[in-house]
Amino acid sequence: MTESGNLLRKAHSPYLLQHADNPVAWRPWGDAALAEARASGRPILLSIGYAACHWCHVMAHESFEDPLIAALINRAFVAIKVDREERPDIDHLYMQALHAMGEQGGWPLTMFLTPDGAPFWGGTYFPPEPRWGKPSFRQVLQALAEAWEQDRAAIARSAASLTQALAAMARAHPGAGIAPAAMAEAGAALLAACDPHNGGLRGAPKFPNPPIFRFLWQRATAGDTGAEAAVMLLLRKMAAGGIHDHLGGGFARYATDDVWLVPHFEKMLYDNAQILELLSFAAARAPDPVFAEAASGIVAWLGRDMRVLMPGGHAFAASEDADSEGEEGKFYVWREAEIDAVLGAESPAFKAAYDVTAAGNWEGHTILRRVSREGDEAEEARLAAARERLRAHRAGRVRPGRDDKVLADWNGLMIAALARASFVFGKPGWLAEAEDVYRTLIADLAGEDGRIAHAWRAGEVFASGLLDDQAAMARAALALFEATGRPRYRAEAERLAEAARHWFGDGEGAFYATASDASDIPLGADIRPRIIADSATPSGNGLMAEVFARLFHLTGEARWRARAEAVLAAFSGRKEMLRACPTLLGAAHLLAEGGTIVVTGPADDPATANLLATARAAFDPSLAVLSVSPGEALPPEHPAAGKAGAHPAAMLCRRQTCSLPVTTPGAVRALLASRA
Repeated sequence: MTESGNLLRKAHSPYLLQHADNPVAWRPWGDAALAEARASGRPILLSIGYAACHWCHVMAHESFEDPLIAALINRAFVAIKVDREERPDIDHLYMQALHAMGEQGGWPLTMFLTPDGAPFWGGTYFPPEPRWGKPSFRQVLQALAEAWEQDRAAIARSAASLTQALAAMARAHPGAGIAPAAMAEAGAALLAACDPHNGGLRGAPKFPNPPIFRFLWQRATAGDTGAEAAVMLLLRKMAAGGIHDHLGGGFARYATDDVWLVPHFEKMLYDNAQILELLSFAAARAPDPVFAEAASGIVAWLGRDMRVLMPGGHAFAASEDADSEGEEGKFYVWREAEIDAVLGAESPAFKAAYDVTAAGNWEGHTILRRVSREGDEAEEARLAAARERLRAHRAGRVRPGRDDKVLADWNGLMIAALARASFVFGKPGWLAEAEDVYRTLIADLAGEDGRIAHAWRAGEVFASGLLDDQAAMARAALALFEATGRPRYRAEAERLAEAARHWFGDGEGAFYATASDASDIPLGADIRPRIIADSATPSGNGLMAEVFARLFHLTGEARWRARAEAVLAAFSGRKEMLRACPTLLGAAHLLAEGGTIVVTGPADDPATANLLATARAAFDPSLAVLSVSPGEALPPEHPAAGKAGAHPAAMLCRRQTCSLPVTTPGAVRALLASRA
């Protein structure tokens, strides 16, 4: 017998729990909800959002808390609510359907499905009354309920058309691989889309788009000075802008304008992980106090505001909301008088540096942004002290909500970023933090079948592992292997890669987003998506290609090259699509142009440690780092096999050829610079 009423009170997701008291009879996504729709013959109202989503909160207050709208939903539809961060596979599927309708995506995503899960119409946010050229949500519900009763044939035609489009989108498009010319063409197109004045991509809103800029950074290491300038400009403009929390650290999800001033104030773990990695590359290339301060702020935010205790230790929460006390950005903005009261005599200098005026720069308030040039050491120290006083004062405000679920893929991105940043910025504690989080996730999310689960909260794993989890955690394990030299990390990366091939591989080189034993993916095997385009996070297929390519450079084993080539070939048949796949392009560059910095010598010798620290702080993401102790045999297929000596030395191996050994950090830096 079907349970009545709102069933979200039993959910684990903070986003679903936000809707647990709605009068809408919500069901969480799953076999039971889909079975109820089929049994009732009613269409499905599918609403997808996430806890930090401002417009999701707005639509909830305006519509889902309205008893009259809820009554209409409950009478005519089976209402299903999805946390896109818990089920990114379901979000991707129906976002693709919206795109097939010619609509721009966003959240909340509002889709209408047949009882078997086929989409037939949808949109994003709908207002409670007609405005902005949009119908009211009540009008939408009434029209579609009537259409379901009176014109089922038209709905069937729409559902069939969209289902065919989804099947086409789910296919791989095999080709001969990604040639250097294709990488160069995609890189040029992405660079042409960059804003030469304000950084990032042209126009508003402005997103960080880390996958794009990480690929451009790889282009920069191959000598593309325009690409290097684009990444540096992005990071400097973001670090100065209002998208950067100058007091508490970390970056908001995006800016609503084209100058990085006004953020959509939510902070996401995945953005900050990838931005930290980009800051590390840039600082390794050209040390800059701006980059160091921004990186330290991210890590301080993680430790202070984002830690989640788990049975095995701790990891990081998913996000912080934009809203507090019902207002977007209220926690973060200031009035001049408040800053004067906190800072006293230090206020004029701070206000001049951070654009604080009586009129404000946003709706009568001030969003802090750095508008002055960097001062001398004493001036910067005074500004830092002022920021800390303001941060402590701000801590007394009502904080935005925190989505405290732990996601394996986003934590994996942060682990890898912390490992690299620890050497670039000289912060060994950051590496220790990365190892602690990795151990926790392996302890609490790894299953006996080799897979990593996707989500944990309040003592329970509540979402099965997806491809992105396996790929991001394998990449994290390799980052820790390179950062520590501990063989178990490489072994764990290989185990995760094998689990991904077993549970997610399509048998032809590519990977599905969901595992082969997933039971609640609607519409049959043809719709099971192979996702290759990056979004705000790297695609799982792109990350798997990167993992395989990196394993090849670390081991020299042909099987890893073959697997990387198979992923690249599976998606190389449509060259015009490659610019949407910068992580895949980066993996192709890594495989073709990458290599290994091999450091030999006793682990306890300070000279070895200095060589390793220099190699691990490299600005080039296509170079892996391999530490070899005396008497340790390299894999026989590795180009450095048989060349390692007993004394501290380093060599750079690329295209199966190794340089002559060098013995000083300066010589290692010269080897690295020769790649620019």
